[in-house]
Amino acid sequence: MGNNPPVPPDRSEGYRKALDLLRECATPHGFVASPEGEANYQRIWARDGSIMGLAALMGGDGELIDTLRRTLVTLADNQGPHGETPSNVDPRTGRVSYGGTAGRVDANLWFLIAVGQYWKVTGDQAFLERMLPVMERVRFLLGAWELNNRGLIYVPMTGDWADEYLQHGYVLYDQLLYLQAQREVAAIHRAVHGGADHGLEEGMARLKHLLRANYWLPAGDGGKVPEDVYHEVIYRKAMQASDRCGGRYWLPFFTPGGYGYRFDAFANILASLVDIADEWQRDQVDTYIAEEVRDDGTNLVPAFYPVITPEDREWQELQMTFSFTFKNAPHEYHNGGLWPMVNGFYAAHLARRGLTGAAGRCLDGIHAANALTDGDGDWAFPEFVHGRHHTAGGQRRLGWSAAGAVIAHHALEGVPLLR
Repeated sequence: MGNNPPVPPDRSEGYRKALDLLRECATPHGFVASPEGEANYQRIWARDGSIMGLAALMGGDGELIDTLRRTLVTLADNQGPHGETPSNVDPRTGRVSYGGTAGRVDANLWFLIAVGQYWKVTGDQAFLERMLPVMERVRFLLGAWELNNRGLIYVPMTGDWADEYLQHGYVLYDQLLYLQAQREVAAIHRAVHGGADHGLEEGMARLKHLLRANYWLPAGDGGKVPEDVYHEVIYRKAMQASDRCGGRYWLPFFTPGGYGYRFDAFANILASLVDIADEWQRDQVDTYIAEEVRDDGTNLVPAFYPVITPEDREWQELQMTFSFTFKNAPHEYHNGGLWPMVNGFYAAHLARRGLTGAAGRCLDGIHAANALTDGDGDWAFPEFVHGRHHTAGGQRRLGWSAAGAVIAHHALEGVPLLR
């Protein structure tokens, strides 16, 4: 295909194909990541299943919503001894995985979010009663993962969806999910007990302040250090790089050694969707995406920007960060790949802001990505699209690529992604 962007199909066809794939991913035990490919994709995954479940809730399809319930029950029934939510479960063999070299922090966060969203939509009290003790164990475990009891969870390398990329420490993406997960638990507590959990409410308010203070740098290096800064020396070092990113986008992570500066699309989108960003910050991020990040041929945003190349100092470390084979060549996988799933959230953000034209173009890009084939005529629903050649990459017929299309479709109709 070269550098020619894929041609968007008819939106109704794209939506129908996406729903068909979600239905193929539905099993008696919940959503599998893909109905084909290697055996590990035919397991019940917390992260994939939760995101497919959000798409099902937006679409209102009863069978798919029930598949989300079965997904969450399968995960809950295989909870670890300390409260760990499985990364994935293989119902055929009984094998349960809580992560690879490191555990999957965001599996626990997506689980809590999906439980809360399912309950808000369905009002299923019997399900909620079953989940309450499970959720409390997850909540306790997440609190322990704050490590220093200061409000942010510490995420190891490979500990979330960017599991072969160079992010770790206090990763913004995970903190934003942590806030939303706590909101879900707080809403359930108010409904069940008729009043607020004051400790939880205070913790959420504290976390919101921490997010706004530590991940958005002011433009220029002469700004005042916020009161809620996590570590003043590290923050002041970051301010020296603020001419590059200050006042433009949310920073992706920091560690005891300093900040990361690459643009994390998923995190910046979530900062808007969970209402950490104010309108001015949303404008700044949208402008940065439009001017610097978005792929003009597809109207899709890459997972991370700029791409790490062999000329960059991070290249050697990136080459060593993989599970089985190296995936992060320039413009591939997390290293600048265009993910239909991530862009479903991007379209939802744009639609929520009333930017329906841009959201529609993003939806068209998602459908075009999902319609790519390997020459057999069938829609590939690839894991990602190459950021330059616009060819299908990664696992094919991936359920959450279909979910991205469904999320974007209903967001344009005004359906909220998070209730």
